[in-house]
Parts: sequence; structure tokens; C-alpha cells
Amino acid sequence: MPPKSPRSQPMAGALTTTAAAAAAAVLLSPLAVVVPASAADGWTAAPGGGARPSFYAEGTAGTALRDTVTVTNRGADPVDVRLTGTGVPVRFADAELRVPARTRAEVPFTVTVPGGAAPGDRDGAIVVRDEDGRTRTLPVRLRTGGPALSALTVEKVAVHAGNIGYDLVNRGTTTLAPRLAVRVEGVFGTVLDRAPRTLPVELPPGRRVRLTEPWPDRPALDAVDVRLTVTAGGGARDSARTSARFVPWGALAGGAAVAAVAASMAVRRRRRRTTTTAAAPVAPGRPGERAVGGSELTGAVV
Repeated sequence: MPPKSPRSQPMAGALTTTAAAAAAAVLLSPLAVVVPASAADGWTAAPGGGARPSFYAEGTAGTALRDTVTVTNRGADPVDVRLTGTGVPVRFADAELRVPARTRAEVPFTVTVPGGAAPGDRDGAIVVRDEDGRTRTLPVRLRTGGPALSALTVEKVAVHAGNIGYDLVNRGTTTLAPRLAVRVEGVFGTVLDRAPRTLPVELPPGRRVRLTEPWPDRPALDAVDVRLTVTAGGGARDSARTSARFVPWGALAGGAAVAAVAASMAVRRRRRRTTTTAAAPVAPGRPGERAVGGSELTGAVV
């Protein structure tokens, strides 16, 4: 005699050891009323325990919740089905089973709220598919409880050619739409001052994203202090800063080359003067006196 189907229990708490053991069996029971095959061939799937259009589960992060899928075969032949979960973490007592003709199968399953999940709703589904590819889809709504916390950080700010790079990290439990303000102070005053604007990014809890802020007209010669301030709903706010120096190395290199050439010419002049003085003839009878005549030094470099 087939086992009697237990009463379905809605998802409402942590899965205990006893409940886990009970969930390991797929219960089959014959239909109370036999329907002629010609009138109601085929199979259906629905949430167990009553007329519910979908599943609903609620718990804090890390909680395991349980419920039952009912697969009803009203046909004259057995049907093989496979159950899968999408969008939410679902584990079935038996993901593959054969349902005999005119029989109802109740398949226990658990949904585990992900650890560290942010408070809010997550949508998924349980899909039941037979060997011919026919499917039944049952919606699942998973609600994670807990306090809502908005927090973020700005990290790794760096100035590059044409932009400012930085990281945004969502440190809270809510999805954020961040706003960015940029201010750059130079030696002679404010170089850049951009009012807060919403960034084209949605930041889920725990997510890190690398962004760049365009800065194509940065100064050629300056020492600047860069400050980024990011805000979001719920009071989230953080700022970070870095410094940078801009030096026109090409122009300075050209000036250094000119200075080097000028210094080289000056050294050559001094050497020519020294050599000419040492080679000048001395008049006889008057030691140390340079003879008059010869070429006159003008400082010109030949």
C-alpha cells in the first residue's frame, strides 16, 4: 500500500536535522479520483499544500527553508521529469524521478538564503521538465531579512594621462547609485571643480568597480591635490585624495640642451685663450714680457 502523503509545510524557518532526513524521500500517492486518460492526459506541477500560484520564502542570511513541489500525472503512462532551480539556490530531495500513471509525487526541497545576502527580494523559479521537453515553471520569491545599511568607500585614486582612476566598493547591504564630485587644487588656486553627478553604474552589495573620470585639459606645469567625494542614498559617503605634479619635460629637456651647448662654447673659449697665451713669443732681454704683434684674441670661436 503506498505511503500516505504528509501535509505540506510552508517555508518558515531553519531546516532541522529531522526535517532534512524527512526531505530525503519523494512521496508518491495515487490520485483520489481516477480521471479517464482521454479526458485529462498529461501532467502538471504546482506548489504543494494548497492552491498557491508560487513559492514564497523569507529568512535571514544563511537560513535554510523548506517546501514541496507536487507533480501530478493524470495520464495513462508514467512520466519522467527533472527539477531544476534558477535564480535562487534550490536543492531537491530528488531532482529526477518517474511518476507512475494517475499518481501524485511530492518532492521536498530546500532554499538557502545566501550568506552575506543583502536585505531585499530575489526572484527565481523551479522548472519541471519531462523527457519530451515540455516544462512547467513555478515562480519563487526569496526575501532576505535584516537591517538595511548604506556604506561605500573610494579607493586607489590615481592620476593618469587624460583621466583620474579610482575604485568604488559597496561596503553595505543595499544597492547603491553613487554620485561623484571632483575638486582639484593647484599652486595658484582651483584647477577643477565638478559638481556632484550620478554615475552610470549600479553598485550591488559587496561589489567593487574600477572607474575613470575624464580630465583631458589638465595643466602642463603644476603641483595639484586631487579630491574625490562620492555619496549615495541612505547616507553613504566617502572621499579620497591624491597628489600629482605636472612637469613639461620636453620643454625642459630642450632648455637643458641649449644650456649645455652654451656651457660647452664657454669652456672652448676659455681653453683657446689659455692655449694662445701659453704659445705667445717673449722678447729677448725682457723675460716674461709678451712680444707685440701676431693675432689679436677677440673671443670669436673659429
